[in-house]
Amino acid sequence: MATTLADEPRQDFGAPGGATHDVTNQPPPLTPYDASDDTALLEGLRREGGGWAEGELRRVGRLAGSAQVQEWSDQANRHEPELRTHDRYGNRVDEVEFHPSWHHLMGAAVAEGLAAAPWADDRPGAHVVRTAKGLVWGHTEAGHGCPTSMTYAAVPALRRQPELAEVYEPGLTSREYEPGLRVPAGKRGLLAGMGMTEKQGGSDVRTNTTSAAPTAEPGVYTLRGHKWFTSAPMCDVFLVLAQAPGGLSCFLVPRVLPDGTRNTFRVQRLKDKLGNRSNASSEPEFDGTVAWLVGPEGQGVKTIIEMVNCTRLDCVMMSAALMRKTLVEAGHHARHRSAFGARLVDQPLMRNVLADLALESEAATTLTLRLAGAADRAARGDAGEAAFRRIATAVGKYWVTKRGPAFTAEALECLGGNGYVEDSGMPRHYREAPLLSIWEGSGNVNALDVLRALGRDPATAQALFEELALTRGADARLDAAVAGLKDRLAEGSQAGARRLVERMALTLQGSLLVRHAPSAVTDAFCATRLGGDWGHSFGTLPAAAGLDAIVGRALPDAG
Repeated sequence: MATTLADEPRQDFGAPGGATHDVTNQPPPLTPYDASDDTALLEGLRREGGGWAEGELRRVGRLAGSAQVQEWSDQANRHEPELRTHDRYGNRVDEVEFHPSWHHLMGAAVAEGLAAAPWADDRPGAHVVRTAKGLVWGHTEAGHGCPTSMTYAAVPALRRQPELAEVYEPGLTSREYEPGLRVPAGKRGLLAGMGMTEKQGGSDVRTNTTSAAPTAEPGVYTLRGHKWFTSAPMCDVFLVLAQAPGGLSCFLVPRVLPDGTRNTFRVQRLKDKLGNRSNASSEPEFDGTVAWLVGPEGQGVKTIIEMVNCTRLDCVMMSAALMRKTLVEAGHHARHRSAFGARLVDQPLMRNVLADLALESEAATTLTLRLAGAADRAARGDAGEAAFRRIATAVGKYWVTKRGPAFTAEALECLGGNGYVEDSGMPRHYREAPLLSIWEGSGNVNALDVLRALGRDPATAQALFEELALTRGADARLDAAVAGLKDRLAEGSQAGARRLVERMALTLQGSLLVRHAPSAVTDAFCATRLGGDWGHSFGTLPAAAGLDAIVGRALPDAG
């Protein structure tokens, strides 16, 4: 009888248990780690008035880097939300079901004050602390940051209608997460979303066709229309734009009405997105939907713009957090992986790449915290900081989020093929990176918004140049960049808006680093980003750059 391969005796070749080889030269798991172990972050927290919460931040950092929370992050993305339009009996319910890990993450984020809690906190620096915690908690999973961000941003817009704020603000500022659709007034904590864009216009919200018809009750309207991109449809309330008799206006739409009945909020489908997979983004349809007017009729954009300014800051924050997270992953791999006879982190060219990434990350983190400080002080009545915030947030939103995809791709490449597989987590980060440039106004929208601010409010340009003047004479390359920026500002052409805003961002980052970073960081940034001694990709810092000092500051264990 003929034999088969299965009949042949097995042969082992020296490896225990029949294994073909021993696993070597692979990094150990990064977790657990402290996501707040970031010198630039901690320095910025203290500088911008939030040093009183440093202990809280370190606790959040250890939680974010724990094995359990990192596992929640992975599970929330692997098990995506599911839309359930009807119950078993055929009743319309329009609910979205999430994996338990999503709820775990949401509960922790709300408890740590990452939703609207700062608006109920009178301590100076409360908004800075939230932003710093966001930079740390951003090491977990990005999708659940959307509803917490919108909840944070809804409060200042809602305050345009004090009687509504009195009803809903206590729930929005709560630190308790209570999922499920119920009467908002009876819940311990609320979440808010927003619905602005429609199919025909996108960012051009003045072309919205959703209509708002007044009812016999003052301030109450019924809406009819279809929104194109409304994230987190399981939030309790939404701020939406619709065309009232007096023009485009802002409205509050609760999912459940005060009498306990479901408001008409038909979720047509969930978006099948490139990234941000854990977060449900939807297309809701309004048909006789009950809504309350927020702010005067015809001033919808003016009313909701404060919400947009807040969410734009969060886009900068999340992009900076993503940079830091992927830098930490790249540094960890480089410390534990060897090639060509040496650890990767000791290879001169890899060290150049890591140092270049570290420069970009520190510049993004420092700018984010400066913007948070401006937001905090503006909320307390500082007019100069309000003007600075108005222009600098749009500048930061444009530039930092633009740098995110290139940064994340380079960090992924530090892991080589290991970084290209899902188990590493890097593909999820890479898919997430472009989102932050697109949401809350794409690059063109933000660049044009800067031109609009400069044209309508000269105080914004004055505030920016007063900030830059704080470092006059400290670095010749920075001085030259500021002078060039003034010349470019005089041109003011729409076609050149991106170059103008890019130069604004780089001079602002350079100015902040000259004031607050060590000389190795400052000199390398000014030489490359402002002085032109740089290539067209990361890892092209000049030979004279203090690579060891830069890497050692960003990744102490790799120093």
